[in-house]
Amino acid sequence: MPDQTDETIKENDPKQVQDLEVKDAQIIFSSVWSSLETELGEEYLRFPKEIFWLNGAPGAGKGTNTDFIMQYRDLTAPPLVVSSLLQSPEAEKMKDAGMLVGDREVIEIMLRKLLDPVYKSGAVVDGFPRTKVQVECVKLLFTKLVELRNKYRDTLYSEHFKKPHFHIVVLFVDEKESVRRQLNRGVQAQAHNNEVKESGVGELIDLRATDLNPEAALNRYRTFKEKTYGALKDLREIFFYHFINAHGPVEEVRARIDKELRYQGSLELDEATYDLLSRIPVASSLSKHARQDLVDRLDSYQQRQSELFEKVIALIQLDFMPIIMRHAISGMSVVNTESTVLHDPDALSMMIDIFSERGYHAIIDLQREEVPESIDPKTFKIKTRIKRIYRVRVQYKGSDIRRGR
Repeated sequence: MPDQTDETIKENDPKQVQDLEVKDAQIIFSSVWSSLETELGEEYLRFPKEIFWLNGAPGAGKGTNTDFIMQYRDLTAPPLVVSSLLQSPEAEKMKDAGMLVGDREVIEIMLRKLLDPVYKSGAVVDGFPRTKVQVECVKLLFTKLVELRNKYRDTLYSEHFKKPHFHIVVLFVDEKESVRRQLNRGVQAQAHNNEVKESGVGELIDLRATDLNPEAALNRYRTFKEKTYGALKDLREIFFYHFINAHGPVEEVRARIDKELRYQGSLELDEATYDLLSRIPVASSLSKHARQDLVDRLDSYQQRQSELFEKVIALIQLDFMPIIMRHAISGMSVVNTESTVLHDPDALSMMIDIFSERGYHAIIDLQREEVPESIDPKTFKIKTRIKRIYRVRVQYKGSDIRRGR
């Protein structure tokens, strides 16, 4: 039986297509990362602490609002505009047709630029990720940065590996508005360039071929909607995801950006709190119910009861996680413990909140049992003590099992 072609797979099994894209991303990212690691050394792979992955429909105003986002977050490095990094003839030809450039080329150039010390405190990346493969590479980059943070946390290099913050910013306009803005931009650019040529004063503006052709402008929007927008939605459950309506005047759009970034910014944990919590594996999905109150409580534990907080985390890490991992397929574990750490009522609250932050759901039940301890030699009466048994039920998303036929 002949092998399936990629086209056959696309038509018959979308899940296989997605699996292939994930595999492609792993191969591309691994190759690029290995190259950087060999060339520079792992300890010098120092990426920005905060990255805004700015994307949006053509004409949605990414360039117009980049400076506003940078000022809002006190970022001083120039924005990293991915399209401007791709100057090869092949890349220019694809861009002029409203198409996308190869993933490996984009990823390697972009990662190398982000290693520039000028982006140390933070960066705005305009126009990435745009494909499913690129989206997967963003996930892989985040995972690598967390690994580096944990590896170098207690070393002299710790200051270079801060907790990473990834923000996905999507500016959205509909098809009609996008095409209108693209063509209007082309008209304005042409008028400006004609004036510069006639007067000899000023600088010429780069003119996109898609801004002059309604069909190409429409194709560019549909490429965004079908490939980029769908791929970006996959990041909503992982990173801070800012979906912003870009219709209307610039002032209104910026007011929406301000509101969105202010709300999400209030949910970020302190560095010390994150370092403690990162010892516990993250569950596949993280509940966002009452997220702001939860973060406030966790930061309060770290600041006011740090000793007890660390003991509870160590208890979960050493006594609970081995059992939970053994029951990963079922999605539910029951752990009994007599640890005296939990005698403090605050420790019980901490345990529930820690599990919640990591994506688990925990219920704690206290059982008291009277057990014999000794016999009075004079009266021969049995002395007893009360034994506390904490029964903790932990639930989380179980693993899918592929069953044979």
